Amino acid sequence: MLDYIGPMKFLLGASFLMMGSFNLAAQDTLPLPFAIANEKRLPEDELKDKREGTFVTGVPDISFDPVNGFGYGAEGSITFNGKRSNPFFEYTPYRSKLDIVLFNTTRNQREIALVFDQPYVLQSKWRLRAEAAYEINPNLLYFGTTDHTLNSLSQIAAGDGMSSSNGDSYAQYDNSLGTNANYNQYTKEEYILNMSGEYSLLESRMRVLGGFEYARLNITPTGTGRSRIAEDALSHQILGYGQSQVSFVQLGMIYDTRDFESDPSNGIYAELTDEYSHKGMASDFTLNKVFLQVKTFKRLMPNTFKKFVFASRAGIGYTFGDAPFFEYQDEWSSEGSIEGLGGGNTIRGYKQNRFLDRGIYFVNTEMRMRFFETELFHQDLSFSAVPLFDFGSVYNLNNTHQAFAINRMRYSEGMGLRIAWNLSTILRFDYAQSKEDQQFFFTFEHAF
Repeated sequence: MLDYIGPMKFLLGASFLMMGSFNLAAQDTLPLPFAIANEKRLPEDELKDKREGTFVTGVPDISFDPVNGFGYGAEGSITFNGKRSNPFFEYTPYRSKLDIVLFNTTRNQREIALVFDQPYVLQSKWRLRAEAAYEINPNLLYFGTTDHTLNSLSQIAAGDGMSSSNGDSYAQYDNSLGTNANYNQYTKEEYILNMSGEYSLLESRMRVLGGFEYARLNITPTGTGRSRIAEDALSHQILGYGQSQVSFVQLGMIYDTRDFESDPSNGIYAELTDEYSHKGMASDFTLNKVFLQVKTFKRLMPNTFKKFVFASRAGIGYTFGDAPFFEYQDEWSSEGSIEGLGGGNTIRGYKQNRFLDRGIYFVNTEMRMRFFETELFHQDLSFSAVPLFDFGSVYNLNNTHQAFAINRMRYSEGMGLRIAWNLSTILRFDYAQSKEDQQFFFTFEHAF
């Protein structure tokens, strides 16, 4: 517990900036001060179940994977919905919300995070988002920063001069490393603060946004033996090894017609963002990052199923300039960063950051089929089965002629379960497999 005291002082100080807005929900007495598109109104069946007032949701965060070990902690939310008479009640997932994460694993990954969100601040067209977080993780994976990461694990082992892998599954590759078991691992310690504002246009169908992010990091090898990331740093193949800081000015534009952000039934979300960093603004690097994503949601057979939604997302990003390697892994979205190709939010059957280059693209598809609803201890719960399919790849603008070739794409498929708790809190359970691996995820919120 002593390991958390320093980071907690940082987060608690940052949280005062967020918490000053909590009491605004109690002031919602004015009529709707501006027009909001009708398609953004919650569906009648969702609106009927939406709770009034303030409530807390939270569950123990228990997980296991071969990289981070057994995980334990807690994730929860404080949600401020206001009164049903509030004119924004029908158009927003909440009036304000604070998400809290406290997490640890048996392999010493630790995370503390506070995430705050408030649409229509002070009855205006502005939306405020803020995040403060601390994380230390000695289990992050690194296989390089070029399209050579698309090679099979046995080819990667041979190219690195390691003992030959007995196969291309991740477990076989990991076992083949022997005394160099930490070769592809590194440790990242990071403090991060992010704040952004969004202004609504076109009856809230469109938003323009601006923000600022500051992060302080320390990248070191994990354990003993050979280290791929240390070797690449010493041979000047990557930037960002050791201690560094990076800050960004963030700009973006969003088109959003979803009927309910937390668990959409219909609508489109399209987003273009840009992050710029310069050595003259408290950053050790000069770079620029561009990211585009489109999410679509379509309710199917409404006369047969209460909620049967086809959901899809396509995203593509690129990092320009003298960028540290860890920025290749991070695509900034107003709804939360997307961390690398592989892992729980992109290609779910592969390890986090399994594939890495300056550019990444990916596609996710899900069929969200609600099959049961109930009320338990005055809490509304609904359950959905979710078949899923993901694919994507990495690319570099210096070699684009094969960037979208079928043989360069990696894919995975699986099955998930979603539990909607009082509508605004989503519990996600996903199992996915690829030709290399099988993975299980439990977390809050949809993958997209």
